[in-house]
Amino acid sequence: MFRRRIYLDYAAAAPETRGAARAYARAARVFANPSSIHSDGVAAHRLLAEFRAQIASIFSAHQDEIVLCGGGTESDNLAVLGAWKQARLNPVFSEKKLHIITTAIEHAAVLEACRHAEAMGAEVTYLGVGPDGRIDLKELRAALRPETILVSIAYANNEIGVVQPIREIAKEIRHFKKNLAGADPKTVTYPLFHTDACQTAAYLNTNVEQLGVDLLTANGTKIGGPRGTALLYVRRGTPVAPMFYGGGQESGLRSGTENLPGAAGLSTALSEAAAHKDSECVRLTALRDFFIGELIARFPEARINGSTTDRLPNNVHVSFPKIQSELLVLELDARGIRASAGSACSSAKETSSHVLEALYGKDDEKKWGSVRFSFGRATSKKDLQKTLIALEAIFKKYTSWR
Repeated sequence: MFRRRIYLDYAAAAPETRGAARAYARAARVFANPSSIHSDGVAAHRLLAEFRAQIASIFSAHQDEIVLCGGGTESDNLAVLGAWKQARLNPVFSEKKLHIITTAIEHAAVLEACRHAEAMGAEVTYLGVGPDGRIDLKELRAALRPETILVSIAYANNEIGVVQPIREIAKEIRHFKKNLAGADPKTVTYPLFHTDACQTAAYLNTNVEQLGVDLLTANGTKIGGPRGTALLYVRRGTPVAPMFYGGGQESGLRSGTENLPGAAGLSTALSEAAAHKDSECVRLTALRDFFIGELIARFPEARINGSTTDRLPNNVHVSFPKIQSELLVLELDARGIRASAGSACSSAKETSSHVLEALYGKDDEKKWGSVRFSFGRATSKKDLQKTLIALEAIFKKYTSWR
């Protein structure tokens, strides 16, 4: 048994940073409602504007393009269903079946929103992925049609960490718009492009202009911010309808009293992540590649899932034959190592991984036990060496192929 806990589940939730916690606590003392017109309310509103401006700067966005939300799931739902709901009101589509494009490996927050729209009459294309977990741009190009109102593709998969070619996807969408009656793509509204960037804010480019997206989801949970904090970037002029109604806060898209402490913690966590991004990417990529190399050397029958190059620097997703995922996670936990079998958001109801099924097929996926190791700021090489020793002990206990 290892005395110290080794936390390797940053993709599910990162420990809140001291800076974010302090910012949250300071802002919590400002109890006035930012919508009140008295002096305390005005002071609270001013602080909220400062936090929003700080968040916007991280994404190279305008302040009024940042909609503060209560979580990544809410942000994804607002993007997908808000775009679909608003498009239904557009007379251009009055007699057409609205079309949405996503992938078979999206987070449940996007997939379930798409399935809801599908149940309400929309048509959804679920793009497949190759063995490396990446989409084929030719398939995307073939799927686009005049009725397509939204393309929603995650920047990086939350389970296997594979990064999608977001800028190239945006380029395909712009080219499609340009071909619609020879129009300037800037004058054609649809299709909109949404990306879930919850896993990437601390590691990859967050400049929305360079990415070419209309909508972008990010949250605080994955970067050391407070729980229940997130945002949806909505490019100016992007038609999105609110999902619930009230006082019209957040530009009318997210009614309810603003979470001032949450905004403070989120803005601080995003700023800290941006400050450490370059150095952490280098450090974590080295750890990732070391860990993958050792897994392949020590467990020759193991399978690394997804591309080993086009993936997040902090993600290693590996499958082993003849052992259950839950057993692997519990045995690691008993040895002080915290990892996960897949997405923490859906593991309670899923018996298998829809992501791995998309890569290998349903029958193949059942033959393997999989575990996701995701690293963060506190992860060290020594942690990974101890994890390798623990895995060897587990397979000595349960299998005969070592």
